[in-house]
Amino acid sequence: MKGSHLFLCLFSTSCWLNLVPTAGNKIFHFGPCRISVSVTEIRSGFSAIKANIQARDPLRTLSILSYPHSLHKVKSSDRCCITHHLFNFYVDKVFKHCKTEDSYINRKISSIANSFLSVKRKLGQCLNVTSAAIKSLGELDILLDWMEKS
Repeated sequence: MKGSHLFLCLFSTSCWLNLVPTAGNKIFHFGPCRISVSVTEIRSGFSAIKANIQARDPLRTLSILSYPHSLHKVKSSDRCCITHHLFNFYVDKVFKHCKTEDSYINRKISSIANSFLSVKRKLGQCLNVTSAAIKSLGELDILLDWMEKS
């Protein structure tokens, strides 16, 4: 009986900690998804390495995320899915391939990657995978049009 009370207490505390933002965190609403993120911490880490990373960019005239406000045109109902895919991309592809000879830069990248991994996990909990799959397949023509125009 004592063990079940302890488990219930720990479980309740865990749930509460996942719902209440910690100091410096802000609650973001991406359509139906609500997540707590410390953007200040991520921005701080990025600010420390921005100049170094951008100086290494061989494609300075190309921007992936800012093609005429592409992220700002995403409908509210699609933001959770899009954000989840963006964080998947950053965690699975970007951070794994951004290693430098500078250990300070690598530590900052690792810190940012850990923050993104945390957000990715939180988004995965609120994402309706079936809806995301239907949405992605239903908009396949947009991807094909973009490919043909390239």
